[in-house]
Amino acid sequence: MSGNPYESDKLLGEYLLFHYGRNDEILPWANGPVDALRFTGRTVESLMKKQSFEQSSKALDVGCAVGASSFVLGKYFGDVLGIDYSKSFIDAANLLREGKSLEYSYLEEGSCYADAKAVPTHCQGAVSFQVGDATNLDEELSGFDLVHAANLICRLPTPEAFLNRLPHLVKQGGYLLLATPFTWLEEFTPRTKWIGGAGDSKEKLKEFLSPWFSLEYEEDLPFLIREHRRKFQYSVAWGTRWRRI
Repeated sequence: MSGNPYESDKLLGEYLLFHYGRNDEILPWANGPVDALRFTGRTVESLMKKQSFEQSSKALDVGCAVGASSFVLGKYFGDVLGIDYSKSFIDAANLLREGKSLEYSYLEEGSCYADAKAVPTHCQGAVSFQVGDATNLDEELSGFDLVHAANLICRLPTPEAFLNRLPHLVKQGGYLLLATPFTWLEEFTPRTKWIGGAGDSKEKLKEFLSPWFSLEYEEDLPFLIREHRRKFQYSVAWGTRWRRI
């Protein structure tokens, strides 16, 4: 598990497409699962369910990848910090934050790639990005009104290290938006570190968080990651909103 598996041009292209691609670029088939598109916005807006926040409030987006969910959070919070382990992802997010378009390529078939452009998202709040490790976050990070983490915990080598930080990251009365498909793979997380993994991951995660958080809302959130025009990853994340006790 050495090195960073997310530092490659191919994967950067996949995530830029996932976050910023047009629907017809991601899914060029009329009979495909359109309900699985625009996942990065749904993990924020669908889970918040019209919660309102003061303009002075702040949010943390852990595992933000190339930043689309952080920009959505910027519509509701005055200060948003997006953190990801991949430097190439954060570099891309920062270029978009600066208002610069970003050209990239995504796989069509075999060795054939298509060209696309990620267009900057209008940034309403003060959104910033930095490289960071979700399992070893800066101790100064604390007291956020909301923490968002989508498709993160089953890609961490030690998910408990991140989960143990959450009571400090989220202020009392604040919110945690957590979405995960529980795709446990030993290439990312040793089997001994899985949260559940024997068909009981939801129950184990509830048990782990219950001393500090109350589960307020849950929803199944499908999402689609394109590998090429005839191959896709279709997954369903368990989306949850928790209130810090």
